[in-house]
This record gives sequence, C-alpha cells and structure tokens, in this order.
Amino acid sequence: MKELVARSLKYQAGRVQVLDQYLLPHEEIWHHCESVAQMKLLILTLKVRGAPLIGLAASLLVAYLAEQGSNKAQLSEAIDELQATRPTAVNLMHCMTRLRKALQQHEYVHAVVAEAERLFEEDCVLCDRMATFGAKLVAPEDNILTHCNTGSLATAGVGTALGVIHHAARQHADIHIWVDETRPLLQGGRLTAYELAQWQIPYTLICDNMAASLMAAGQVDKVFVGADRIAANGDFANKVGTYNLAVLAHHHKIPFYVVAPVTTLDMSCASGAEIPIEQRAEDEVTGVSGSFGSCQWAPQGAKVYNPAFDVTPAALITAWVLDTGIYYPQEVAAGELGTV
Repeated sequence: MKELVARSLKYQAGRVQVLDQYLLPHEEIWHHCESVAQMKLLILTLKVRGAPLIGLAASLLVAYLAEQGSNKAQLSEAIDELQATRPTAVNLMHCMTRLRKALQQHEYVHAVVAEAERLFEEDCVLCDRMATFGAKLVAPEDNILTHCNTGSLATAGVGTALGVIHHAARQHADIHIWVDETRPLLQGGRLTAYELAQWQIPYTLICDNMAASLMAAGQVDKVFVGADRIAANGDFANKVGTYNLAVLAHHHKIPFYVVAPVTTLDMSCASGAEIPIEQRAEDEVTGVSGSFGSCQWAPQGAKVYNPAFDVTPAALITAWVLDTGIYYPQEVAAGELGTV
C-alpha cells in the first residue's frame, strides 16, 4: 500500500497509525494498529472518531491485513467485525461494502489495497467539494454556530461542516464561530476549538445550553453541522444535541445547514425513524476523564440515558450541502438528494 497521510490517520512505513483523539488537545499520541481487536477498541473508545474517518481507518486496516497474508475468509470476518463497531454512522458500512466487493476479485489482495487507497483519496476530494459549495452560503461578518467536530480530525480531507468554515474563512477573514462544547465528550470544546485555533479562525466556546439566548440576541447568523447518516427523506442523525439546535434555529428563523458526503446517504433508510441510535456508557455522563485527569460528579448508581446521536427531521433543514451540490427542501422532497 502506498503512503497515505491525513491529519489524524496515516499509513507510513508499512503501518496503520491513528491519532488518539481522546487525548487531544493536550497530548498528540499516535497508535500503531495491527489487528481487528485493536481497531475495534480504538473506535469504541473514540480514539478514532468521525463518521468518514472511522470508515477509512477500518479500510486501511483491512488492506494492511490483506498485505500481511490474511486469506479471504479472515478478511471477510474482519470486515464484518469492524462494520459492527458503530451502528449509526453509515460511512463505515459504505467502506466495508466496497471492500467486500473488492474481496471477490481473483487478485483480491491487490483489489482490496487499491480500494482502500481509493476510499482515502476520494474522501479528500469529497471534502474539498463540500467546502467549496458550502462556502457560497457564508457571507462576510457571519457568526456561525457549529456542533461537535467535523474538521480534518474527522475525515481524510479538510472536513465537512468545519471544512466549509475553513474555506469560508479564507474568503471572509471577518467571520466568527460559536463552538458548542458538545456533551458528553466535549468534542467541540476539545477538538473543534483546537482545529479553529490551528487555522487561526476566530471562535468562542459556549456551553450547549447557551445557543438559545445567543440566537434570541441576534448573535447567530447560520448553523452548520455534520451528519453520521442521512435518510432518503432528508432526516439525519448527528451528535446528540443537533436536534435541539435545529428546533431553535427554526424558531429564530436562522438558516440551518447539514454538510456531509454522498457516502453518508442511506437511501435504503426511508426516514430518521429507521436510523439505529447507539447508546453509550454511563460514565460519559456521570463524570469526565482524559489526559487532564478524571472527575466524578454524579452520585454512585445514578441512572443515565446516553444516546450518542439524535435525529433531526428534514422539515427543520434549510439545505443539505453534499459533494454533489446544495439541495433544498423541494429537491429533497422530489427524491433528488445526492443526484448530480
């Protein structure tokens, strides 16, 4: 496999390496991954995260295993195990489906490796296309609110929603970003703030429950978020808390945009009601831990409801920004979402 390098995932010197996103922004630690068990643990513990990146990391590992001599049956089992790690993000399933098809080729090692390389390189192109389309929706002096992390840490390229912001900031140096902290794992506060600081884009970090007052005060012009799965009718799943923002934006008549590659579309899923929602560990809500230490604030034995995602209905969305273009409600209602 040729050398592939992204902000948080790379294949160099014959090794799959992933940046530990659970330790950011205070530590930059890279993990070498050589087995399905290792990759599953990295994904489940959110050391590898972001819907596109999860699929790509799993793909590079399968390609690595193919080069190391795994046979068809072993590779097929690896693909099945990796796909089962995160039920909501459809990008992982998309990548594994393409690798299964490659595995059926006579020269399957070459085919699997070539397909993994294509997936990685395609993601970079998709990100640039989304960013170019989405930046057209941003005006000078815009105050943009975003949720979770959707930048180069979550993709092989510049990102989805945060990629739009990156490109827009190159055109309008006076835009400002409101960054939701994004409970329960603070991926906005830890990762989005980290990326915006590196890109030198002005931002302000806020608690998740501050968005309503900012909107009421006229301090939010637009909302841009990413997606983990988009249903055929335009409903989409994203990091929990996204639905709240869509309701608030709708009430305050603020444009609400979802940014994602076509690989996030699941046309076999009729609506958001069919999207499986992952439930995560209680300790992500009862306290916090990381490179800074740990703190438990809830009483022992407290019952916790901790869905990783929520579903935003299409009726609350101003437009869908994909790598194939910008789609408005009338186009989505006509079944044209994702078509060129």
